Amino acid sequence: MERSLTMEIVRVTEAAALASARWNGKGKKEEADDAATTAMREVFDTIPMDGVVVIGEGEMDEAPMLYIGEKLGTGNGPSVDIAVDPLEGTNIVASGSWNALTVVAIADRGNLLHAPDMYMDKIAVGPEAAGQVDINASVYDNLKAVAKAKNKDITDVVVTVLKRERHEKLVQEIRDAGAMIKFISDGDVAGAINAAMRGTGVDMLLGQGGAPEGVLAAVALKCLGGELQGRLAPQTEEEIERCKAMGIDDTNSVLRMEDLVKGDDAIFAATGVTTGELLKGVRFDGPIAETETLVMRAKTGTLRYIQAKHNLNKKPNLVMKR
Repeated sequence: MERSLTMEIVRVTEAAALASARWNGKGKKEEADDAATTAMREVFDTIPMDGVVVIGEGEMDEAPMLYIGEKLGTGNGPSVDIAVDPLEGTNIVASGSWNALTVVAIADRGNLLHAPDMYMDKIAVGPEAAGQVDINASVYDNLKAVAKAKNKDITDVVVTVLKRERHEKLVQEIRDAGAMIKFISDGDVAGAINAAMRGTGVDMLLGQGGAPEGVLAAVALKCLGGELQGRLAPQTEEEIERCKAMGIDDTNSVLRMEDLVKGDDAIFAATGVTTGELLKGVRFDGPIAETETLVMRAKTGTLRYIQAKHNLNKKPNLVMKR
């Protein structure tokens, strides 16, 4: 995969962030998602590559989407798989809250999991605990393994969990084990990444979220040396049939890193839409907008933070008119 694609996908996430940030706090999540999706598609189609979306976002929320199987890029250049979440945190933007991102991951063709948009059970850890956890093990055993790997007491382990009713049993098990919980309202891509980043105070992520976010987070963790394990959690017979149509016959099987993102190379990029622990959000100042982007490459292990200033008068199609 060509190194130049690293900066090309930064352009994609920046454009989506600029477009969706204008909807911050306006209570219209679908409009924000549509703005991000439209901007992302426009920039993708200027990139010299033969890309195909293998896992996308939108069906669960009945929102606009970059659909599975959609071809992106000029058609010339490297053949790549694309995983996208044009706006990770549509509800966050609608409510004017924290931690919304625009996210893209790419890898050589055939290397990213091809799966429908549905729920996935996940466990994510950083480099110290990679190889030490098992999604089939009990919550207590996994907490104990992380504590041992990070040389701390289990009572000092911090677990990120999406605040959902479906996690009531999980939350109780974590509390019974004596560990601490950091609840997030949305955005478990950032939650998984924080488990692998030093200085966040988070040791792992547990719970059920979207499968697209699982693949995206797995690419980021591959770049960081961490680990994510997942298991698809179809809610209906229709979703089970969709899995089979995509070649996934056993939805109970554990999806490990080599299943989620194969090979030795992949690129991940995320731009902040609203400010959070991982990235600053878009800041508007007249015709100038500032963005902050995190971009990583698995092959080199390089992690870059890119701060950019955009002249909106020269990018009129990528932001909502003022």
